[in-house]
Amino acid sequence: MTIQPFNQAIIDETKANLDQLTKPLGSLGRLEELAVQLAGITGEVSPVVEKPAIIVAAADHGIVTEGVSAYPQEVTALMIDIFVRGKAAINVFGRQIGASVTVADVGVNADMSGQPIAHHKIRFGTRNFLNEDAMTEDETLAAIAVGRELALEQINKGHRLLITGEMGIGNTSASSALVAAITGADVGDVVGTGTGLDEEARLKKIATIREAIQNRGINKDTAPLTVLAKVGGLEIAALAGVILEGATQRVPVLVDGFISSAAALVADELDPAVRPYLMIAHESVEQGHKVLNEYLNIKPLLQLDLRLGEGTGAALAYPIVEAATKVLREMATFKDLGL
Repeated sequence: MTIQPFNQAIIDETKANLDQLTKPLGSLGRLEELAVQLAGITGEVSPVVEKPAIIVAAADHGIVTEGVSAYPQEVTALMIDIFVRGKAAINVFGRQIGASVTVADVGVNADMSGQPIAHHKIRFGTRNFLNEDAMTEDETLAAIAVGRELALEQINKGHRLLITGEMGIGNTSASSALVAAITGADVGDVVGTGTGLDEEARLKKIATIREAIQNRGINKDTAPLTVLAKVGGLEIAALAGVILEGATQRVPVLVDGFISSAAALVADELDPAVRPYLMIAHESVEQGHKVLNEYLNIKPLLQLDLRLGEGTGAALAYPIVEAATKVLREMATFKDLGL
């Protein structure tokens, strides 16, 4: 299956229906734009989003040995235990919106076999991309396939919207490298403080990523899959797969912050047909996220100064997405009033 273009007749009918609702034309602003996008994604004039499913892809990053993170790599495995116990922020927000939470081990650098999660480990963390490619292309393709499988599994269970989340110490470094490599932006304009670096550590992170991109021989002509393999992450590749499969199945995928959006950027490079399907929930305070959003020409739904990940911003934005569909189905029209 391939990603289908939006049906213009459905778009036009949805716009006409919005204009017939008992409100001034365009008065619901971006909510109306979102309603039209959801109609395009689903192929339905009155789209339904319900039973949201949060997919948290977890993996570790070899680049952390270069001191680019404020936290040790062991935190990834420790956080999975918190997810399993239902005590992480994403569990709290997931319960609030009635969402299921699936945690998938795609590449955690620890034995997760005893945890009641989805086990799809491809390798125990990526390699240090300062010195060698983070993944082979086969490993990268395998991670994308895992994401597609996770998405399809949730869709087959009746979930009508997917939310991307992630956990992986060092993943802001991989995401920053991907954004700089793909957009051509200067690394210094992309790299933020991550999970809490001071300015000295941020400058070291910039220098490390800049050197890594040069060491990996990446340029504007490097194929997207190759870029992902060289400096990406297993969880980022998996989330790209989630986004691609969601679009293929015409099920909305609400993309979280910087890491998830880096996956959306990768998905867009791998298959440009996915662009109209992309919904970015919020703009992270990670400065690279603004660069990424401008490159994709997408305006996120929320601006809450978040930088946690896990899918938290997308879970918070879900009620807005749901509201965009409900106005189409539940509001009165001027015809109902006899006008």
